[in-house]
Amino acid sequence: MEHKWTLLNEHTQEQIDNLSKELNVSKAIAKVMLNRGISDRDKANQFFRISIDQLYDPFLMRDMEQAVDRIERALKNNEKIFIYGDYDVDGITSVSMMVLAFKELGKTVGFYIPDRLREGYGLSKTGIYEAAAEGYSLIISVDCGITAIEEVQLACSLGIDVIICDHHEPGNQLPPAAAILNPKRHDCEYPFKELAGVGVAYKLLQALFIHYELPHERLHRFAELVAIGSAADIVPLIDENRIFAKIGLERLAQSENLGIQALLDATGLRNKTIGTGQVVFIIAPRINAVGRLGDAERAVRLLTTENIQQARNIAAILEKENRQRKSIDEETFKEALKIIEQDIDLNRQRSIVINLEDWHPGVIGIVASRIVEKFYRPTIMISTDNGIGKGSARSIPGFDLYRALCKCSDYMLGFGGHKYAAGLKIDTSKLDAFKQKFESIAREWIEDDALIPQLRIDSEIRLGDIDRTFLNILQHFGPFGPQNMRPVFMATKLQIMGTPTIVG
Repeated sequence: MEHKWTLLNEHTQEQIDNLSKELNVSKAIAKVMLNRGISDRDKANQFFRISIDQLYDPFLMRDMEQAVDRIERALKNNEKIFIYGDYDVDGITSVSMMVLAFKELGKTVGFYIPDRLREGYGLSKTGIYEAAAEGYSLIISVDCGITAIEEVQLACSLGIDVIICDHHEPGNQLPPAAAILNPKRHDCEYPFKELAGVGVAYKLLQALFIHYELPHERLHRFAELVAIGSAADIVPLIDENRIFAKIGLERLAQSENLGIQALLDATGLRNKTIGTGQVVFIIAPRINAVGRLGDAERAVRLLTTENIQQARNIAAILEKENRQRKSIDEETFKEALKIIEQDIDLNRQRSIVINLEDWHPGVIGIVASRIVEKFYRPTIMISTDNGIGKGSARSIPGFDLYRALCKCSDYMLGFGGHKYAAGLKIDTSKLDAFKQKFESIAREWIEDDALIPQLRIDSEIRLGDIDRTFLNILQHFGPFGPQNMRPVFMATKLQIMGTPTIVG
């Protein structure tokens, strides 16, 4: 796809020269730093010398004291605690970390992940009834729950308190939970709003370890789970997320977690340098696969087991199901392309909303991402069955998907998510009206040039500027991801010598 080249020129030559001299780096490197908000030596030290001690005080998050108090009471009274999470990588790593951390606190907890096909996303009444039947009196939801008003009301009526740890956009009304931890709450003054679900869960554990005066090192052992969940959820890799990713990825290759060891062995990554790319494209799809095609709780058992043979067995299952998932992906992608070719006028339409009976709900999110990559339009794929459609939506920069779906709420049975990814449920009788409404919003919000992806270029350089020192400094800008992408450079006035060869 053709890209629009945009050379970033937000800083004066004087600012570039001054930073280059202060830090003794090339002007191109200085410009990369300025583009990332690094304007002096102090900010450079903070950016490049990452420490877990740079994390914010967890008690800055609204309701944190209530959450810790309720958990303390549960531990003191030996109440049964139930961890409820989503079936994607963010949810699975959140649940796994909570199970392991409570074991550090001397407490064995139960856990539950809903069946993607039967229950769908979020807190389900099925899961709550199961918790009640097994005598649980406290549910801690991770990576879900912020819109589960009826479900939390049900839990309360059954004598179960709920603590919600979530990072998705809240609705106009919050559930009647004992505590709601979500930095995106409008009344929460926590300084960083873009944590993944696993990041919010970590903040709760951080608060608990502070409360019980436990060594932080015992909690930091779970940093690799936070790194995997955060990278897989494609959250901005800035601020606390960058701290989690940097420290967690550095620990990953030598992880003490038997499940992670088995995964790395199965994928050939053991003892290799692992970046966000390896997490997103190799590790995460395997963890995701079991939730997309079957029982996601197997992934939690993988990441919490103390038996190496069990870890290897589950890792082998993940490999097999990931291969099956890829085959289903490819077939679904081909079907989607055929529908787009027949039904979507790409010269006129600014969104893509397509549906088909019996598409596998577990893969349509992945395929929607591929459609966005190919056509660069907000895309919603909906699998229909017996009059009900379950959809996955993905977006492009500049188009707030969640806000757009809010304006279409009259046509849906439910929805949730954030700017760039969301899920929804809809009565098929309202599909046509929904498509028209969503397209009208896309037409109103998306300008012509927004349909051309941008290639943001940090600086122009001379090829002679590239040496070992230059490359070594660039590596320290990682880990790379949204809002901290790999630096891009351009060179002009070049001549081709010899015969050009395509490599890579």
